[in-house]
Amino acid sequence: MRPPASCPGPAGLTRRNMLQVGAIGALNLGLPQLLAANDSRGDAPPADSCVLVFLNGGPSHLDMWDMKPDLPREMRSEFRPVPTAVRGVQVCEHLPRLARLMGHCTLVRSVHHDQVAHAPAVYTALTGVRSNVRAGIVGAKATDHPAIGAVVGRHRPTAAHVMPYVLMPYLTAEGAGGPPQPGFLGGWLGKTHDPFLVLRGDTPDGFNLPELAPGAGMTADRVRDRGHLLAGVNRTAGAVRTGQADELERLQARACDLLTAPAAQRAFRLDQEPARVRDAYGRNIYGQSLLLARRLVEAGTRLACVSWAPDANATWDTHGQNFTKLKNELLPPFDLAFSQLLTDLDDRGLLRRTLVVVMGEIGRTPKINGGAGRDHWEHCYTVLFAGGGTKGGFVHGASDRTGAYPSLNPVSAGDVVATIYHALGIAPDLELRDRLDRPIPLLPEGAPVREVFA
Repeated sequence: MRPPASCPGPAGLTRRNMLQVGAIGALNLGLPQLLAANDSRGDAPPADSCVLVFLNGGPSHLDMWDMKPDLPREMRSEFRPVPTAVRGVQVCEHLPRLARLMGHCTLVRSVHHDQVAHAPAVYTALTGVRSNVRAGIVGAKATDHPAIGAVVGRHRPTAAHVMPYVLMPYLTAEGAGGPPQPGFLGGWLGKTHDPFLVLRGDTPDGFNLPELAPGAGMTADRVRDRGHLLAGVNRTAGAVRTGQADELERLQARACDLLTAPAAQRAFRLDQEPARVRDAYGRNIYGQSLLLARRLVEAGTRLACVSWAPDANATWDTHGQNFTKLKNELLPPFDLAFSQLLTDLDDRGLLRRTLVVVMGEIGRTPKINGGAGRDHWEHCYTVLFAGGGTKGGFVHGASDRTGAYPSLNPVSAGDVVATIYHALGIAPDLELRDRLDRPIPLLPEGAPVREVFA
């Protein structure tokens, strides 16, 4: 049975190894399995960090970024396109704030792949590697290709007290009650490269972070003392040392660093933000997640990912009542929070070195179905880039007359991921080594879309 999403554990440890895991309790630590370690850094890239806003479920490109007002009624959006700050570029009327900030953004309107179901499409969109599963309830596996954040955390190390890769506010499930989707975890790089999970808490705009709170009476000195004791326990267990045990010890050390580092603690203190700032992002879990993402990149996190759905079917998967859901539930909070994120990053001088990406795993069908919805459509959708060395006020690629297929400069899912890696200083043709030291290409297919960079 897979561990709960809020507390993933290292898979495959023996019973004796697990006795070592139990020793973590002496430290009052609940977070080691959520941390990642590193090893090398490249030359100065366009960006130091990335905020990835993943509109999980498949946002409708035809009702947001790539509207076709002259389509026949059975395809045409109920929404009006409106002009933006960039001449000739229009977006949906329900994105008024973003329209004013389009001078910071690049729209890539010709993204495509060949995976129609959520889980394989998410995996393909987030790793750049084609899934070998066509459909069905598919959960994350230890053999999966590593997530972008896992790779970035390994090859662009952070300070000891900073989490390189953070995922919030959900480790999205593949359907209500289903397994965690593939594409977000460390996969065959190992559990040390899983994201630090910051999950929705008991209030509409709050998070549960028990992992960051030492137990009563646990001072920094006591945490360090127990860390030394735990290291001794690990050393005396030499007969059961495995690669996984070594990995566990690294996680324990990172946990101690985090619990004793004031800077790491401060990044999560949303209560230190002025009420007007929290209001500006929207008092909902997604708005507060984007605010937390800004605080994390300020603190040095490499990749902060916001997955905008508790499960694949909960938000942007608008098979029914597409227009009602977009107008009343989805676009207003997205427009508010995302526009405030861009504004804050720009005002603080962070946007130039922070790549911001908005995407889903698929688009939606040109034809509107009988339930006033749009169905899955993997053949063409839009991805937005901002900051991190990318151009502002730019459109790359185009879809055909109905928004069904790319008609100019087609861009694959692998190309999108390669573009993110390029911005963060990681060569897409990098060769990785799995835990058995086998060479595996980071991206078997895909190249950076260099036209989007200034």
